Amino acid sequence: MRAMSKVIIIGAGGVANVVAKKCAQNDSVFTEVLIATRTVAKADKIVAEIKEHMPDSRAVFTTATVDADNVPELVKLINDFGPKMVINVALPYQDLTIMDACLETGVHYLDTANYEPKDVAKFEYSWQWAYQDRFKEKGLMALLGCGFDPGATQAFTAHHAKHHFQEIHYLDIVDCNNGNHGKAFATNFNPEINIREITANGRYYENGEWVETQPLEISQDIYYPKVATRKSFVLYHEELESLVKHFPTIKRARFWMTFGEAYIKHLNVLEGIGMTSIEPIDFRGMKVAPIEFLKAVLPAPESLAAGYSGQTCIGVQAKGIGKDGQPKVHFVYNVKDHADCYREVQAQGVSYTTGVPAMIGAMLMLNGNWMQPGVWNVEQLDPDPFFDAMNKWGLPINELTDIELVKD
Repeated sequence: MRAMSKVIIIGAGGVANVVAKKCAQNDSVFTEVLIATRTVAKADKIVAEIKEHMPDSRAVFTTATVDADNVPELVKLINDFGPKMVINVALPYQDLTIMDACLETGVHYLDTANYEPKDVAKFEYSWQWAYQDRFKEKGLMALLGCGFDPGATQAFTAHHAKHHFQEIHYLDIVDCNNGNHGKAFATNFNPEINIREITANGRYYENGEWVETQPLEISQDIYYPKVATRKSFVLYHEELESLVKHFPTIKRARFWMTFGEAYIKHLNVLEGIGMTSIEPIDFRGMKVAPIEFLKAVLPAPESLAAGYSGQTCIGVQAKGIGKDGQPKVHFVYNVKDHADCYREVQAQGVSYTTGVPAMIGAMLMLNGNWMQPGVWNVEQLDPDPFFDAMNKWGLPINELTDIELVKD
C-alpha cells in the first residue's frame, strides 16, 4: 500500500522538468502531481515526455495554468487539488505569494532559491525567515533553498560538522560548470536571475563582517576533481547568509563560481550598453526592463540540454579542528555529466543538479525524516538521509581529505 502524497509543482522551466521526472521515478512517494504554470503548454510538454520516457511510472500527472503572483488564484488551485505540499520552482520574486497561499490553505512548502524583489537586485533570507512563527503556529513546514547551491551545499556543510569537525573555521563553496552548449552566449538557468547575480557586487564573510567586492574582482585557479582546473570568481550566494548564522565558529565563508572568458566578454559588452539593467525604459509606448528583453532573445536554459557536453562539479571545502582535535581540511563534492542528464530526464546538468535535491527534500518532508513545523534551511536538518538519497537518485557524493583545493 502506497502512502498517498499529492504535490503541486509550480513552474515549468528546466528545473521543474527535472523535479517532475524524478517524482515520476519515485512513484512510491509521489502518487499525484499537478504541474502549474503561467504557460500551460510547457507543463503539458513535461507530462508528455514523462509518458514517453517513463511509461511504467504509477504517478499520475496533470497540468493547470496559474499566475504565481496572485494569492487568491494560488489558493483556489491548492484547494481544488488538495496537495500535502507545494514545490516552488517558479521565480524567486514569487516565493512570498506562494508561501502566503500555503499558509492560507494549510500545506507545506519547499523552494530552491530565496526571495528577491523584482525591482531591486537584492536577495536575502529576512523576508522568508519572518514567516517562522506563522508556519510553526499552523503546524506547517517551509524548507528554503533546497536545490544544489543553495541546498546540497548546506547539507554538505552539515555533514562536515556532524562527521568531520569539532569546529569549522573556513568554508569555501565551489561551483564549476565545465560544460559546452555550443552557443555564443547563453545562461544555464533563468537569464534574469543569473545575470543579476553575476553583475552584482561580490561579498564574502570574514571575522563577523561582510566584505564587499567589485563584480568578479577576486579569482583563483581551483582544481575540480575528476573535471578540470578552472579560474573561479568570488560571488555572493545566499547560503552564505544562513551558514554563518547556523555555524557560528566560521571565521570566513566564500562562494566561488567558474566563468569562461567568452562568457565574461559577452556579459561586459551587454552590461556596458545597458542590456542587463533592471530599470524599465520606454519602448514604443511600453515599459520594458532591458534584462527582460534580453531574456526573451537568449536561448531558454531548457533548450540547451540536447547537445550539452562536459560535467559540473560542485563541492564544499571545510577547514578547522577535526573530531580528533587536530587541524583538518575536507572536501565533499558531486560530479555530474550533462549528456547523462539528457539521456535520463532530457535536461542539462545545471537543471538536474538543482531539481534532484528539490525532489529529495520534498520526499524527506513527506516521509517524516525532515518534517517539523516552522521555516528551515537545509543545514539545520540531518544530512545523513539526504546523502543516502543523493547517492540513490543520481547525484553520487565523493569526499577528499587532507587536500586543500581552495587556497587562502
